[in-house]
Amino acid sequence: MILHVDMDAFYASVEERDDPRLVGKPVIVGGTAEGRGVVAAANYVARKFGVHSAMPAVTARRLCPQAVFLPVRMSHYAAISHQIREIFEQYTPLVEPLSLDEAFLDVTGSEHLFESAAEIARRIKQQIRDEVRLVASVGVAPNKFLAKIASDLRKPDALVVVEANDVQAFLDPLPVGRLWGVGKVTNQVFERYGIRTIGQLRQVPPETLAELFGSTGEHYWRLAHGIDERRVVPDRESKSISHETTFAHDIDDQESLRAVLLDLVDQVARRLRRHGLKAATVELKVRFADFTTITRSQALPEPSDVTDELAQAAITLLTTRLPAGTLPVRLLGMGVSGLQSQPTQGLLFDAEEREKRRQLDDVADRIKERFGDAALERASGLFNRHRRGTK
Repeated sequence: MILHVDMDAFYASVEERDDPRLVGKPVIVGGTAEGRGVVAAANYVARKFGVHSAMPAVTARRLCPQAVFLPVRMSHYAAISHQIREIFEQYTPLVEPLSLDEAFLDVTGSEHLFESAAEIARRIKQQIRDEVRLVASVGVAPNKFLAKIASDLRKPDALVVVEANDVQAFLDPLPVGRLWGVGKVTNQVFERYGIRTIGQLRQVPPETLAELFGSTGEHYWRLAHGIDERRVVPDRESKSISHETTFAHDIDDQESLRAVLLDLVDQVARRLRRHGLKAATVELKVRFADFTTITRSQALPEPSDVTDELAQAAITLLTTRLPAGTLPVRLLGMGVSGLQSQPTQGLLFDAEEREKRRQLDDVADRIKERFGDAALERASGLFNRHRRGTK
């Protein structure tokens, strides 16, 4: 059994926890009340006004003029994420983080210790509430795909359990848009054929889906039948590490994409260092509004776990390697591959500067794990340098 744990409105919830006066008010993290910058997160009150992550702050301000705008405290959120990860690891070593606020857990081997997977989910939710004072939604199911859908179904504060013999009863009433990979364009194709629910899709022969969607048709057929054979892979066993985010609304603003990308880089770099790994290649994944997906990669001069170096490569891919005149972006992802744990020989001419950057990262990681806020100035400096396009 797999758990998908997703923190509810994580950044904004942390701010409400730290300042109870914010509870009940629309809270927007990122950007400014004057309309500069980009929204990193919005609480559920602000979302009712149409505010969502990666939205230009000027748009958020227009939609919700009474909102409270707060600066991003990435180091603080990362420190809290570390606390939550430690709770996960009390129940299973098989933890695959997806971002600061969500992760998959394989608890198959732990069920006999805690009665059931559902009981583990209940304990994790309660422990996060008691120790971190935040709320998590958890989906429990036989595989990743089902667990992810389950956790998102009744947010916030959800606990949804899908037993093996209830998979089709769970899936069939859901709209086809719940399937991974079904975007606006694909949904329109299904609509033309009168396919609105997963149950209706399940009745379509795989040959027909192949005619409509090519090889992707089999992917839809398998998901409609609740089939997902991917295993939970902890960082230490992974051949690659990546994070990605799907936007609530397509994004065509370069500044917004850049800000999101730097957030993804920071998370990937921290995971590399946590496990003593370095990466030889930086990868960018972009899915456009028409659901076309492309990937771009760049080999590094030598394997690295330095945030600055990974960020420079990722930004280069974003700004120089995408097709001209592309459609707005639906999904943005950043990853690294060619992982290795052994030390590498530094390049002769930049060894001193590189070592300084490594030391900054190492110190920042330790500070973040213990104090969170104390690392804010250093993290902000990194992001601001890149936003200005300087080194």
